[in-house]
Amino acid sequence: MCIPTRDEIRAAYRQGEEATIQLFDYLVWELQTLQDQLNKNSKNSSKPPSSDGFKKPRTKSSRKPGNKKSGGQEGHVGHTLKQVSEPDHVELHEVEQCTQCGAILKDVEADDHQRRQVFDIPPIKIEVTEHQAEIKTCPHCSARNVASFPPDVTASVQYGSRIRAMAVYQNNYQFIPLGRISDFFEDIFGHRPTEAIILQANATCAENVKPANDAIKELLINAHVVNFDETGLRVEGKLNWLHVASTPNLTYYGVHPKRGKDAMDAMGILSEFGGVAVHDHWSPYFNYTDVIHALCNAHHLRDLTFVHEQYEQDWTEDMSQCLLDIKKEVDQASRYKDELDSDKIEEFEGRFDKIIVEGLKLNPPHPKEPGKRGQRSNNPLPKICLTGYRDTNMKYWHLCTTLMCRLTITRLSGTYA
Repeated sequence: MCIPTRDEIRAAYRQGEEATIQLFDYLVWELQTLQDQLNKNSKNSSKPPSSDGFKKPRTKSSRKPGNKKSGGQEGHVGHTLKQVSEPDHVELHEVEQCTQCGAILKDVEADDHQRRQVFDIPPIKIEVTEHQAEIKTCPHCSARNVASFPPDVTASVQYGSRIRAMAVYQNNYQFIPLGRISDFFEDIFGHRPTEAIILQANATCAENVKPANDAIKELLINAHVVNFDETGLRVEGKLNWLHVASTPNLTYYGVHPKRGKDAMDAMGILSEFGGVAVHDHWSPYFNYTDVIHALCNAHHLRDLTFVHEQYEQDWTEDMSQCLLDIKKEVDQASRYKDELDSDKIEEFEGRFDKIIVEGLKLNPPHPKEPGKRGQRSNNPLPKICLTGYRDTNMKYWHLCTTLMCRLTITRLSGTYA
C-alpha cells in the first residue's frame, strides 16, 4: 500500500475538493484491495488449502441436505466379504471331549461343521530364480555355443520386473518418496532397493508407456470436451508446473518450467484442439481462439461466495443457486437423454441474464478518465464486471467475470455443470 505523504495530502487540499476526493478514492481502493486479500481463503477463492494457515475457515458445503437417512439406501447392493466354496487352506478344529459329561470324543465321527473363513495375505518372501545359459561345444566343428538369456535378464544379479513395477506404482501413483519405498521393501521383504534402482525403473516404465501416452494424447486432441488445469510442483528443487488434460476416461500429464502459453504449446494438446476446453478462466487459455471455452463452475461458486461474504451482495446467492439448479437438472436429464430441452435452456438463460443485470446495477463499470485507456483503477467495488466478452457466436454480452461462459448452462455433460 502506497500511503500519501503529508506534503501530498496538503497539495491535494490546496488543489481543491476534486483532488481531495480522488485522493480519498485512491485510499479507499487500496484499503479495500488489502481487505479483499486478507479475507480470501480456500473456500471463497482459488487459493489452495495450504495457504489458510492456522485460521482454517469453517467448512461450508454448497450441497443442500436431502431427505434420505444416512447409511445405505433401500435397494443398495452392499459390498462385503463372502465365503468361497474352495478355500486355499482348511484348518480342522476337533472336539476332543464332551463339554457336558467329559467323555472322550476323538474317535467319534463329526455330525457337521461350522465354517468361518479368514482372508489374509500369505507369508511374503522374495524368491530368487537362477537363469542358466547352456554352453555346448559342437562335436562336428568344435564351435562353442552359448544359449541366450531372456531379454530382461541383463546382469549377474538384479531385481525382477514385479519388484520394479511395485516400486514404480508406489512412487508414481501413491506418491511415496523414494526413501520410504526403500524402507517398505526392507521392512516387508528384507531387501532394500536403492533410490537409483527405483529411478531407473521409472525411466524404463516411461519409455514402455510412451506409445500409450501418444495414443492418449491423440484421443484427447480429437475429443469433444477436455478439462485443462495446471499446478505447481518441484523438480530438482526448482518450481515447475504440472499441466493436465483429461476426460472421464483419459488423462495426460506434462511438466514444464513455465505455466503459461509456452508450456501449453509444448504439451501439444490445446494448440491442436478444436472442441470444448473446460478451465478456470486463467487468461492464457483464452489465447486459443479455435476452441469453445467453458469455465469451471466450482471456481464460480467460490468467487460468488467471496463477493457475498465481503460485499454482502444478495445477487451472488441467487446466482450460486441458479448454477446448482442447472447442475441438478443436468444430472437428472443425463440419465435418459443427450441434451436439455430448448424450453428448459431458455428458462435457465432468462434467469441467468436477470441475475447478471442485478449484479451490474450494484457494480457499474467506472467511466474512463479523459486521455487514459481502460477503466479507473481505484474502483472500491468487487472486480466482477466485464463488458464486451465475446462468445462463440461472435455476440457481445455484459457478463460478470465469474460467469463469463454461457456454455455452462447449455451443455448437458457433467463436465460443464
